[in-house]
Amino acid sequence: MTHRTVGQVPPAPPTPGLPDAPHARGTAPTPGCPVEITLAALRGRWTTLVVRELLREESRSYSELAACLPALSDKVLSDRLAHLVTAGVVVREREPGWPPTVGYRLTPHGRELGPVLQALWDWGAAAPPGPAGR
Repeated sequence: MTHRTVGQVPPAPPTPGLPDAPHARGTAPTPGCPVEITLAALRGRWTTLVVRELLREESRSYSELAACLPALSDKVLSDRLAHLVTAGVVVREREPGWPPTVGYRLTPHGRELGPVLQALWDWGAAAPPGPAGR
């Protein structure tokens, strides 16, 4: 009696960084692809820095965020915060009182971007000199 695996080719091991999922085998970007979802959430210049500041403190007011990123215009900060709220990364909380204050904090899912940003930093720090690198 021969073993049932005789003559069969074992499946190839998964390629690191490429999950075994339908989106990983796509031939064009799709909105439902997890990588595209992540990139869409982080789209726009300054977005990663806004997320970084919210990772540092549990909650920040608009003026605190503006003070942390003084070169960022009010228009762009407002746009980035609105985008992050829509993407489910940030929660906007209006606090009672006079004058009313608004605080921004990361959602639990938004907090999970910490290791993602760290991986992006590590990858960029290890990039060789050249057009895409330093």
